[in-house]
Amino acid sequence: MDFQNGDNVASNLLKAQSQIWNHIFNFINSMSLKCVVDLGIPDIIHNYGKPMSLSKLISSLPIHPSKKPNIYHLMRIMTHSGFFFQQNLTENELEVEYMLTDVSRLLLKDNPMSVTPFVHAMLSPIMTNPWHQMSTWLKNDDSSAFETTHGRFFWDYAAHDPIFNRLFNDSMASDARLVADLLIEKCKEVFYGLESLVDVAGGTGTMAKAIANSFPQLKCTVFDLPHVVDGLKGSDNLTYVGGDMFQEIPPTDAILLKWILHDWSDEECIKILKKCKESLKKKGKEGKVIVIDMVLDNQNGISNESVETQLFFDMLMMVIVKGKERKEKEWVKLILSAGFNDYKITPILGLRSVIEIYR
Repeated sequence: MDFQNGDNVASNLLKAQSQIWNHIFNFINSMSLKCVVDLGIPDIIHNYGKPMSLSKLISSLPIHPSKKPNIYHLMRIMTHSGFFFQQNLTENELEVEYMLTDVSRLLLKDNPMSVTPFVHAMLSPIMTNPWHQMSTWLKNDDSSAFETTHGRFFWDYAAHDPIFNRLFNDSMASDARLVADLLIEKCKEVFYGLESLVDVAGGTGTMAKAIANSFPQLKCTVFDLPHVVDGLKGSDNLTYVGGDMFQEIPPTDAILLKWILHDWSDEECIKILKKCKESLKKKGKEGKVIVIDMVLDNQNGISNESVETQLFFDMLMMVIVKGKERKEKEWVKLILSAGFNDYKITPILGLRSVIEIYR
């Protein structure tokens, strides 16, 4: 009996050790993904037009001859993670053939829904270095680990670094393309009856452009910081306006806040929502605020892996800016504190939901 208990203890210790190792080395998945994207492997396989052998893939890559054997190991872990399919499995590694999966198709540079810009931005040293400072940040009074690392607030850093600013804006635009397509397809009624809409902190306008094209009668405005919208040109029903959402938002029937409020503290969110209410009131109609963000306790049948992704974003907001992801009760508190009377949550955008807030 004692021997069996000893075996159980040893087994549990080894499982615990394995779990710790997996957490320690989780970054390897991220960096392997970055390497695959940097080398353009999904595009190379896609352009080949059929399953591609490892030997042909290696010969197509801009790598040093001495590094050829390493590609097998890179492809093995990425296949295990679901980024590629394997076929023609033989003992000869060079004859193994690779195909794209739905996941790796989202990494194709020419895919309108490509998430490649998001990969580049989120895995840049500017975004990853603050994680090394998280424990240091918890011991000081800086607003974020990003500030501890770089000496500036995130938004101030982007304003002073045009290369990173472009990288970040491209990443947000890539996400907006995917979300806009789903939103317009599945939630058209959100925009029915509206004459004007302001996309607050709408970046370079990817989301607003999609809405303006789908609803020609809707006058859309992209409202963001002056350095973000500087030089951008609109169209018949799309304009760009520079300003500060904490000061004043242009009068409108509806305000879109896509992936904005999770960047900010509760106090700042209430300020933003109050400015939204002032904007809607100036227009003289009932109006509404359309929020696209995560609702943590709105599971709607999502997997444990997806819950983990939501928690990853919660930590990301904490470390990079000073925001967080919120549960429904936290959203309700913000909505009521800003003076709004009603809301509706529609969990239709994967990990995110559409939250309609009414005056």
